[in-house]
Order: sequence, then structure tokens, then C-alpha cells
Amino acid sequence: PETEGMFVVHSVVRKHSYTYIFLYIITNVCSVEETPDPIPTTIKGTIPTWIKGSFLRNGPGKFEFGEESYTHWFDGMALMHRFHIQEGNVTYSSRFLRSDSYVSNSEKNRIVVSEFGTLAMPDPCKNIFARFFSRFQVPKATDNANVNFVKYKGDYYVSTETNFMRRVDPRSLETKEKVDWSQYIAVNSATAHPHYGRDGSTYNMGNSYGRSGFFYHILRVPPRDEPADATADSPDLSGARIVCSIRAPESRKPSYYHSFAMSENYVVFIEQPIKMDLLKFMLYKIQGKSFHRIMSWQPQYGTVFHLVNRHTGESDVKYRAAAMFTLHQINAFEENGFLVMDMCCGDNGEIIGDFTLENLRRGSGDIDKFYNSLCRNLPRRYVLPLNVDRQAPLDENLVTLHHCKATAKMIKPGEVYMTHEELHDAELLQYGGLEFPQINYEEYNGRPYRFFYSCGFGHVFADSLLKMDVHTKELKVWRHPGLYPSEPVFVASPNAAEEDDGVVLSVIVTPRKEKSTFLLVLDAKTFTELGRAEVPVDIPCGTHGVFSNTC
Repeated sequence: PETEGMFVVHSVVRKHSYTYIFLYIITNVCSVEETPDPIPTTIKGTIPTWIKGSFLRNGPGKFEFGEESYTHWFDGMALMHRFHIQEGNVTYSSRFLRSDSYVSNSEKNRIVVSEFGTLAMPDPCKNIFARFFSRFQVPKATDNANVNFVKYKGDYYVSTETNFMRRVDPRSLETKEKVDWSQYIAVNSATAHPHYGRDGSTYNMGNSYGRSGFFYHILRVPPRDEPADATADSPDLSGARIVCSIRAPESRKPSYYHSFAMSENYVVFIEQPIKMDLLKFMLYKIQGKSFHRIMSWQPQYGTVFHLVNRHTGESDVKYRAAAMFTLHQINAFEENGFLVMDMCCGDNGEIIGDFTLENLRRGSGDIDKFYNSLCRNLPRRYVLPLNVDRQAPLDENLVTLHHCKATAKMIKPGEVYMTHEELHDAELLQYGGLEFPQINYEEYNGRPYRFFYSCGFGHVFADSLLKMDVHTKELKVWRHPGLYPSEPVFVASPNAAEEDDGVVLSVIVTPRKEKSTFLLVLDAKTFTELGRAEVPVDIPCGTHGVFSNTC
């Protein structure tokens, strides 16, 4: 039966789900061809004519060069996708990012640049002494920007988690200049998940390491200076500055971070107990280990939330919580003297190194065991009191928001310990937890909100789309056996009067049928299908994307 766009999976169908997921994984860890020239799609149902723009997505698309293959899903070469939507029609195109990594690997017909989970081995054509000494060279950071599309000063870039980005043309998907963050500001990296201020500025996080220690940095890139550089066709991060620097407690064991939270006036950096061993980082090439091997889950450190005023850079209270793991935040907003922060969390950070291609290519029985070994990420709410009275009684709950069950208690002057509220009920567990959260970002980022959209993970990869009401914790679900969605992206309708007036876009992979991937369009309010655009080529599972109404 079908209810509210949800397809109920009966036990008979469930017996076949492992076969579907196995086919899906095999499909998505294999290389595909690019489609540089836009091709038409077949429309089923109706694509609203008011949708005008491009749905841009990024992700791994090539997993081997010559006889050498990558060992981790994160390592595949970046493949950029564009669904151009206009007057109810959709065209599709894709291009591999011509990164230095992609070009070098292609020229040598082997893997010559190390990635997150794959170590590039010395050139076998070199003599034994050259191969030996090449292991002592400092590994060059990759520019294989396969995580996200981001914007700085109106320009589009594709990004990963190193100090390199690539500017791209969002219409043709052509690769443009390589951009090194360190040429603009003293950092060694930046995340692929910036936040955007309402003044056109962009905030991000990076880090640096030197004799004085390891520092996490909150960065700000100012808006485009109109009209001085409006016509300039070159990358521009000029004016970038460090808003605040946070010293890691142990300079040799900093925390891994993938993103951060931002409200109207604050940035929150989550220092989680996934630790990177910098000594191992220096030695990992000598030891023949890939980058993800230097990270380890160390729950004894707990979690620290660093609250930073993004206007003044001030940060003077430590907020602590039990050990947890997070990749993506949902939203953060200020209310009556508190900062309310919602995010997807798990209780075991070892998952980040588990998505090796060896694990993903297991047989259908073993892949089920692998899935059951993974922790489930679930939505949680933390509440940070903005004005902490250092004379307040210890162990008294400082949270006075009547609708929040989360707590915050001062355990010593300047230090607050928090417990979270679960933002879900038992129904969500039927869908295995969730990830890749998205909101009506343009209107509600950093503000009180009600709805978010995400992928449900009933198996190793997403197998449902979810709409969550954070006020009632009610779910709306789109699910169909054998169909596997990607991160949902919200697009507001013209003159939208309510938060969920619009559509949700997601790319759906169909492993049982070749060359039949489709762009799904859901009514965001009812979460029922409006239409789909079927693409006559294979599209692998991606990571993140954006909708642009300007290209």
C-alpha cells in the first residue's frame, strides 16, 4: 500500500532487499563515463514549470587507473553532474574534474597521488634507491575535490578537505583554476561545508600546525565588492581573515571535523573524539599506511563545543558533552538567551574509516553483517546557554526553554556539561537512522525552523527520503524497494508563504535496471512525487550538491 508517498516494504520484499543493496553497491563503486554534452531526459509525471536553474552534484566517479584501484569509496575521482531544469524539461550532463590528481593519474595510467584511504606507491620504473627515498617525501595534498559545490564571492568551486579547491563553470562544468587557501590565509585546509551570511560573506573552518601548536581556525571571506570585481574572471578570496583561533589541547592529537554550525551571531565548532595522530601522519607514507589510518575513535576525550561570537571572535565558555560522532549539522538558532543546535550524531566514530571498497564489495550476506556493525546516526538537539553566570549553583539545569528536554549544567566556573534531547521517536528506527540533512537554507539557516529533509539509511547506502518535523517529531517518508536516493535538496517556490512551500530534489539510483537513474521531484509539503526525469546513462552515488537559479 502507498500512504503519504511512503511505500511499505513487506517481509517478502525485505528478503530481496539485500540483493538490491548488493547490486546497488556494485553499481556505485564502479567507474562510469562522463557525459560532457547535455542530453535530454524522459519526463514522467510533471516537473513544475516554475523550477528554473541547475541542480549541481558532486561525488566519486572513477575508481581505478590502469591496473591500480582505490581502496576507499571517498577516493574516487570527482565527477560533477548538472541537471538543468527549465519549462518543465530537464537535461543532464557530467564531467570529471580535471584536477592535478586526475591528470597525473591519467598520464601515468596508475595512481600517483595519495587520497584519503589509498596510498600512492613509488614508481616501479624507478631504481630501488629512488623508490626507497621517495617514501620519505612529504605527501602532497590532493586536489581531487569530490565532496561539494561551494560559493565564494559569487563564484562556484568544488571542494574537498585539503587546502586546494577548483573553480568551475557551473554551466559547462569545465575545470578552471586551482586555488590554494594558504595563498590567501595562513591555514592548511578548509572544510567542504561553508556557511553563508545574509550579507554575502562566507564562513568556513580550517587549521594550521606549527611550533606553537595545532589550531582550529574560523574563517570569513567577505562578499564580492560590487562593482569593482564583478566582471573579473579569476578566483578571488581576497580579504579572507581568521575570525577566531582555537588551540587544540594536545597539539599532536587534534580532532577530525567535517563541518560546523552557525547561527545569526555565533559559530559552533564541535571538537569530537575522532583523533588524528600527527606523528603517524608524518610517518604514514614510510609505513605504507593511508591517511584514514591515522585517525582513531577515542571516546575518553568526550566532546567539546566551542561557541564563538562570529562578530567579535570571542570564545570564553567550554561546553562539554559525552563522546559522540557527527559529520553534518542540521541547523542552529538563538532563542531567549540560548543557542539551539540540531545535528546528526552517532555513538561510534570508527565508521569513518569503514567505507573501504573491500567492505562495500562483500557478498550479499557479508554486506548485511557489515551494515549491522555500523552505528546509526540520529538527530539530536543540544542547547547552549549564551549567558553563563559563573556564580550559578553547580549541577543546576540552566536550560529554561519550556519546549526543550536537553540540559546544561555548570560543573565548574566557565565549564558547562550538556545532555541532548532525541529529535525523533521510535518510528525513525524503522528506517535505520538518517544522514545528509538539508533545510530551507536560504530563509531558515541560523533561524528557528520546523522541517528538515534527509536520507534514511536502512542499509549501507540510503534507501529512503525523510521529512522530519522537529516540533512534533513526525515523519513523512518516500521509500521504494530497489530505489536508492541521494541527499535531498530543497528549492522554494516563488512567493513561498510557508517554510515547506517548494520541492525536494534527489537523484535516485536504480541498480536493477541499467541507465535508468532519475531525478526525483517531490512536493516538499506533502512529500509525494510530482515527477521524475529519467537519464539514459549510469550515474554513481554522489555526496553533496546545490541548486542554483542563476546558471
